[in-house]
Amino acid sequence: MEVYGASALASISSISPSLHSSHQPTSVCGFRRVRVWCVKTDVNGSSQSLKGNQMTVSITGATGFIGQRLVQRLHEDNHSICVLTRSRSKAQSIFPVKDFPGIVIAEEPQWKDCIQGSTGVVNLAGLPISTRWSPEIKKEIKQSRIRVTSKVVDLINNSPSDARPTVLVSATAVGYYGTSETQVFDERSPSGNDYLAEVCREWEGTALGVDKDVRLSLIRIGVVLGKDGGALAKMIPIFMMFAGGPLGSGKQWFSWIHVDDLVNLLCEALSNPSYKGVINGTAPNPVRLAEMCEHLGSALGRPSWLPVPDLALKAVLGEGAIVVLEGQRVVPVRAKELGFSYKYPFIKEALKAILAQKVVV
Repeated sequence: MEVYGASALASISSISPSLHSSHQPTSVCGFRRVRVWCVKTDVNGSSQSLKGNQMTVSITGATGFIGQRLVQRLHEDNHSICVLTRSRSKAQSIFPVKDFPGIVIAEEPQWKDCIQGSTGVVNLAGLPISTRWSPEIKKEIKQSRIRVTSKVVDLINNSPSDARPTVLVSATAVGYYGTSETQVFDERSPSGNDYLAEVCREWEGTALGVDKDVRLSLIRIGVVLGKDGGALAKMIPIFMMFAGGPLGSGKQWFSWIHVDDLVNLLCEALSNPSYKGVINGTAPNPVRLAEMCEHLGSALGRPSWLPVPDLALKAVLGEGAIVVLEGQRVVPVRAKELGFSYKYPFIKEALKAILAQKVVV
């Protein structure tokens, strides 16, 4: 999945001190289930290697924008990875053996063995919402999330107790809160009343069915920023052609997170037993969409004054335009309480860093 949030751009695109675990190694799917520490990157970008034993992680949605970055990170840190996919050929093209030696690519009949051989599972799967909504597409947006989450939960729950993963990190979205120009939403805020809020409630409700002995971390993800995918991959070419600008009024709140910070957050959720329940996967400083576009235009040396009118968006996206024309201000209260350190807390620095990167092919 490329974009999770119901914030402004959602429809146009898409470590920790220690892990307290005492599992004995179990050979399943060619993996060993042991303890792990992720590598933490400090605010200056330097790696702080917290040495420990490796872990094994099974990941759905691994071929998406976020999933690819998570797999790369875990592989670089020498952890064992099982990519749970419905298309072996697609996964093999994204994670070739020469670049990812030892990675296991498993189609659905093999998911059971991989999950039973894992210390943790990360569930990122779901049809992107970056499309014109029809009744059929809306149904599939919801069912794609619930179907995979239900399968993962069932496989975890049906695993023998001595082979069951200890943690499930399951993606959800800030769309849970609905939209507003005035309210501030944190993890305690109630759910909204629109279609995406309904999707998120059912998505999270399915994940909550996991066995009570499995630590569950629900990451409500905002708009994820990175150069090689997500919203910016769609926005940058528009701005380079001197056609960039706010969508709609520009007053909508834009709740975002740099992809590196999100990957760090996912690693924390895998390894740190304090990370449980709902955690907003957003940067601590949301901005109005007009401000985001202004910073993007400035970083690219391009104007950002030409707005995209409501009617044009509705003509392209239909009902889906609502998640572009409206937004929400979401703050990561739980992440800050847990002491999570953001490498990119401000949009200006995040965009500058992203645009300085080479695109990963």
